[in-house]
Amino acid sequence: MEHADVLVVGAGASGGVVTGALADAGFDVVCLEQGHWPDRTDFPALRPTYELEARGGWGGNPTLRGKPEDYPVNETGSDIATLMYNGVGGSMVLYAADWPRLLPSDFRTRSLDGVGDDWPLSYRDLQPFYERTDRAFGVSGLAGDTALPPGAEFPLPPLPIGDGALRMARAHDRLKWHWWPAPNAVLSRPYQGRNACAHYGSCMQGCPEGAKASTDVTHWPNAIKAGARLITGARVSRILTDARGLAIGAEYVDTEGRWHVIKADVVVLAANSVGTARILLNSASPRFPDGLANSSGLVGKRLMVHPFANVTGYFDEPVDAGGHVGAKIVSYEYYETDPDRDFVRGAKWSLAPTGGPLNAALPSRAGNSVWGKDHHAHVRGHLGHSLSWCIFGEDLPDEANRVEIDDSLTDSSGIPAPKVTYRVGENSRRLLDFNIERAQQSFAEAGARRTAVESLMRFSGWHLLGTARMGDDPATSVVDGWGRAHDVPNLYIADGSVFVTSGAVNPTSTIVSLALRNTEHLIENRREQRIPG
Repeated sequence: MEHADVLVVGAGASGGVVTGALADAGFDVVCLEQGHWPDRTDFPALRPTYELEARGGWGGNPTLRGKPEDYPVNETGSDIATLMYNGVGGSMVLYAADWPRLLPSDFRTRSLDGVGDDWPLSYRDLQPFYERTDRAFGVSGLAGDTALPPGAEFPLPPLPIGDGALRMARAHDRLKWHWWPAPNAVLSRPYQGRNACAHYGSCMQGCPEGAKASTDVTHWPNAIKAGARLITGARVSRILTDARGLAIGAEYVDTEGRWHVIKADVVVLAANSVGTARILLNSASPRFPDGLANSSGLVGKRLMVHPFANVTGYFDEPVDAGGHVGAKIVSYEYYETDPDRDFVRGAKWSLAPTGGPLNAALPSRAGNSVWGKDHHAHVRGHLGHSLSWCIFGEDLPDEANRVEIDDSLTDSSGIPAPKVTYRVGENSRRLLDFNIERAQQSFAEAGARRTAVESLMRFSGWHLLGTARMGDDPATSVVDGWGRAHDVPNLYIADGSVFVTSGAVNPTSTIVSLALRNTEHLIENRREQRIPG
């Protein structure tokens, strides 16, 4: 039977970082990934139909996409649909590559605002790992953002923001509101053998140039050179344990329907907040009747997804929104709690382009679809004349928002599928309403002739967080501050499941920084690590 020092489940953002660090340190590490290597020649960027394909087979919802490597999610009880990609690189293959960090206050919401919980670490603890992962992924940006503590320069200069973002920046200067060039995990120059951004404008349907960072290009090639073994088409059903309650490996099924068991001294889950909770709950046994690592009862609970709103501004003059899809500039003007408002915490704004001709012709994030004799005027007024403020609101943890195992739904391998229950809280609604009004004010100051709003978009669940929160107390958390399960000392979680609170920023930079920090702690303390006999 195959055996490894460490078994990693999931080859996405954190799985790539964890496997790479372990392989570099000389560990025998195996990663199981239910998807496959992405085929860059199949990315739709060079096809005129790329925006249409984004609404079908290249969309983010696994249930609608329905590829063999996907698993269905029962979301009938959820206000927001989950979005993810199953394959080497994970959801980074389809993300926009916005690369902000959590702010220092995000680690202390209980102390500062009396909501959520404080993290067992601070921004200062994570800052060196933010800066190292910036270099590893190749982040383009400008240091000195006044919303963050001072730190190192980014490895690459910022991407061009276009005259549209410059217009908005000047409007914010007049309003005396914060703005800053956005950091993006997209290359502004050639870097470490990868090409610079070619400005296809299709980042969220895969980057054929390899300029957008995802671990299939940034980490996996070197990890494999260092000896890591990556098994694709391997869908894990459950983690196996021994009589002492230690993890001993995993059971998985391949694409031919053959079942396998792989043994390991240490197991690391990196399958995102839905997939990791699903595996833990499906790993129930007589010793762990409520699911593995679930003595707190918190596995699957406190799911956070960042309620999202979009405000689009339309201009009479053409506006250049630049080439890449990710944020041009960001604003943290309304990120922190203000006691004069009727909500706590805040939102991050990202200024983004509104897409190409098909997005202009078809119903988009914000704005009405217009057909008939006025359609051409509608397209002319949208295409090349609009910008969007994408508003990510902080999502307060709520145990009622959760991932469970569905009573009857299974994937194509017969493994019980997850059921997501998620309701947008009143704080989030008030928070978004406030920020939408201010975003409209921002566009008005910039000279937009009108705005359109779409709030609480259903298909916006990219940021899957919580469901296995970290903490010092085993009664109120699933893993400790190093990602190790309180109940199973050789089981670790490396994805966004461990987030204590959500903050209001895109989470990938924080996920990979935490993964690197915790993996290096595991390596440094390997001699004290309990393993199966």
